[in-house]
Amino acid sequence: MRMITFFLVGLTVHVVFFFSIFDIYFTSPLVHGMTPQSTPLTPPASRLVLFVGDGLRADSLFTLLQNGSSRAPYLRSVIEEKGTWGVSHTHVPTESRPGHVALIAGFYEDVSAVAKGWKENPVEFDSVFNESRHTWCWGSPDILPMFAKGASGDHVYTHTYPAEEEDFASTDASRLDSWVFTQVKSFFQSAKSNSSLRASLLEDKNVLFLHLLGIDTNGHAHRPMSQEYLDNIALVDTGVAELVSIVEDFFGHDGRTAYVFTSDHGMTNWGSHGAGHPSETLTPLVAWGAGVQKAHRVTEPQPYDDGYLQDWKLEHLRRVDVNQADIATLMASLIGVPIPVNSVGVLPLLYLNNTDQFKAESLYANAIQILEQFKMKMIQKKETTLSFLFTPYQLLTESKQAEFTHKARILIQLEKYEDAISLCQSLISHALEGLVYYHTYDRFFLGCSVVLGFVGWTSYVVLIILKTHASLNRHPGLLKQIPSHALERLCVCAAVVITVFLLIQRSPVTYYIYCLLPVPVWYSVLKEFGTLTDLIHSAPSLPLWKCFGYFILVAFGVELLVVSFFHRAMLTVGLAVLSLWPFLSGIFGKAKFRSVSWFLGCLCLATFPLMPVVGREPNIHLVTCAGLLTLFTSACYLWSSRQRAPLHLSDRQQFVMQMLHVTVCAYVPYLTHSSLQQKQGLPLLNQIISWTTLASSMVVPLLSSTRIFHRLLSIFLSLTATYLLLSTGSEALFPPVLSWLMFVWINIEQEAMLAQGVSGRQELSTIDFSANIDITKIRQLKLDDIRRSYFFVFFIITAFFGTGNIASINSFDPASVYCFLTVFNPFIMGGLMMWKVIIPFIIVMCSFETIQVATQLSSRSLFLIVLVISDLMALHFFFLVQDYGSWLDIGTSISHYVIVMSMTIFLMLLSVVTHIFTSKRLLLWRKPKMHFP
Repeated sequence: MRMITFFLVGLTVHVVFFFSIFDIYFTSPLVHGMTPQSTPLTPPASRLVLFVGDGLRADSLFTLLQNGSSRAPYLRSVIEEKGTWGVSHTHVPTESRPGHVALIAGFYEDVSAVAKGWKENPVEFDSVFNESRHTWCWGSPDILPMFAKGASGDHVYTHTYPAEEEDFASTDASRLDSWVFTQVKSFFQSAKSNSSLRASLLEDKNVLFLHLLGIDTNGHAHRPMSQEYLDNIALVDTGVAELVSIVEDFFGHDGRTAYVFTSDHGMTNWGSHGAGHPSETLTPLVAWGAGVQKAHRVTEPQPYDDGYLQDWKLEHLRRVDVNQADIATLMASLIGVPIPVNSVGVLPLLYLNNTDQFKAESLYANAIQILEQFKMKMIQKKETTLSFLFTPYQLLTESKQAEFTHKARILIQLEKYEDAISLCQSLISHALEGLVYYHTYDRFFLGCSVVLGFVGWTSYVVLIILKTHASLNRHPGLLKQIPSHALERLCVCAAVVITVFLLIQRSPVTYYIYCLLPVPVWYSVLKEFGTLTDLIHSAPSLPLWKCFGYFILVAFGVELLVVSFFHRAMLTVGLAVLSLWPFLSGIFGKAKFRSVSWFLGCLCLATFPLMPVVGREPNIHLVTCAGLLTLFTSACYLWSSRQRAPLHLSDRQQFVMQMLHVTVCAYVPYLTHSSLQQKQGLPLLNQIISWTTLASSMVVPLLSSTRIFHRLLSIFLSLTATYLLLSTGSEALFPPVLSWLMFVWINIEQEAMLAQGVSGRQELSTIDFSANIDITKIRQLKLDDIRRSYFFVFFIITAFFGTGNIASINSFDPASVYCFLTVFNPFIMGGLMMWKVIIPFIIVMCSFETIQVATQLSSRSLFLIVLVISDLMALHFFFLVQDYGSWLDIGTSISHYVIVMSMTIFLMLLSVVTHIFTSKRLLLWRKPKMHFP
């Protein structure tokens, strides 16, 4: 198979494997066609006011000040006198969109839908707002429109400020919340003179929603422990108190208004969110007003052992924790609207101040609403599964469903409300488990198909490597053991059977891809059956102990890389082991200086995985130090190569200009953050420099000489300049240290070639990336090349996790992009952060490209080994997904699988780009020919 064909086939296979995880684990949980369910009794409230303090942590609201007072005195008084409080437990990912969907629609949106944006609805969904008579919303343009779009009719009214107002460099982000409170006050003022608006407000089943983004914005910009964040909480508390007074006055204190105050997610101490840390998943919930239980004092210990009651001085008041989706059910029950049809929330009865009959009827409606979803899921799965293969959920068969609902209805009629409530809770529990059962019904089947394809592909790549590079004893007679035409017929029959089976089951198109892909893959493997038999017959002549030793080392190495995804410190262990390589391999005796440099470089790089995750401890002065280290490294680099590869005048001028550019870029972050701290905004000149640097980072290296050292230095300076602008602390030191180690790796591999006895070694200083390599000098792979490939994969993983900037989603720090923009834009910010991650990748890729050229290695063959190692890691994570039980652990393994598959696809594409990046040149001016000795 030609290289380009193999590349395209491999890319296609890995793209399929990549997307398979989303079809298996991230399909939409929504079903349609259910009948809305509501309580037949009169609701206790005519209207509901929902306050959502975006990004508000539970402890930030509930913890008292050192003097014993509260920073939110009004909400504290509600908790102690007239309301019920607790902690709302959110789900990963702890982001604004899924948080608000859970709060208002009652279900946990799947990750694939979240990834499609903030402003559009990937799927239509029901919500409390949609079921209300009228809903008025004020707040962020990123959140409100999705609930208006999803509502039937025209009864959800949104009032948003311009997106440009969401500026992290704002003089005071709390003005976003002040804007909301001002708008609501004006709304009620105008309602006094507007008869139609007043009439609408006086109707029942109304909702007023206040989205308060200032807390989240201040948390990102200044951290949750900052005075700005804490003062914003006090401002919100004052605003809530004033608004409650205005609402009560407007409705004449009729006692028909219910209030709910909560948050969509919390925030880490370093100002980020998205993962599952308790500071992100624990949010406050305070409810009061019509239909809500008043403060309930307790003397006995409460069933919470997290220590928060004592820390918050609230152990004397009953705490009622809920899951975030439960809040939607609570709000629907309070104002008497149907529960959102896709809600999986369970009504928290302890929040209700009503009769036992109302509680029983409300929970019964809740149970029937969830049961309706279960029935629809069951019908859908039954219709798309052969009858003899369909296995129903045994705890809730059709007969048991009827028995549950009939018995609950009878108990309510007999006024045995406690028994009815207990039965409904049991029914809800079974229905929720059944929903998960049918939602994940095909996972095992699809997972087996993907694993079969994965194993087949990896086996095929291994056989190709053996066939191409192993000196095997050929046995032509063995090649005929499986006739070609018989094999083709067998594969065609298998494909037909699979297709018919999927057609009968009316499976989605993607199922055909996942199930049929293993057929051509295994056909290719079986066609190479002769290579495997040759290997078996050649085994006695191979250095088996050496092969076995390498197998053990590779297995250990792959396992170490897998573990490093969960524990970054394992990279430190790996680098410590790698540092001993020259001493164990005998290279030290021939190249002492390079061996010591390798040892020190590995140890210096090994410190980074032990450092705090990026963003937790910002220190702009370290960015400036990183710039100075870059200049020092570059100067040493130029000095060391001066005699070996003389610089042309134009190259010398370019390097001087690039070094001056690095000096500027090292100082720009300091100027930018100083300006932001003084509330002066982002300086325009700094922004121009930053975007210009980003735009030129991939072009400037193409202007330099294609000599190995000259091109690598130009790439290093160009990329490091951009990296400095995207750094906030110690991670800025990472590229210089990584580049130092890569430079030593390139040099020491030359010595390793001598140790292998490779003749005709070319001096590094004479190698040109653009020179045509003599194909006759391309040698076959050796066992030592497995080490080179493993080193490459290890350094790629180290480049990925070395600074921890993608170890988890909550490592994202908006401060990293402040040199470029400060107005909230998730896509541009995400793109900039992704480029920051790619920069160390490119440094490693360019170094590996250099090693391929310098050591006369076939890039195709080396890449096959890299592919095998990365595929083994991905397969390992795929199996881990099957083993873990909790959703957080499953989500972690899935994210790691996605990272490895993305990395593999990215490396396949980047290998081509790197070749162009190192070997091509933009000739903007003519240069005289240079003669080197």
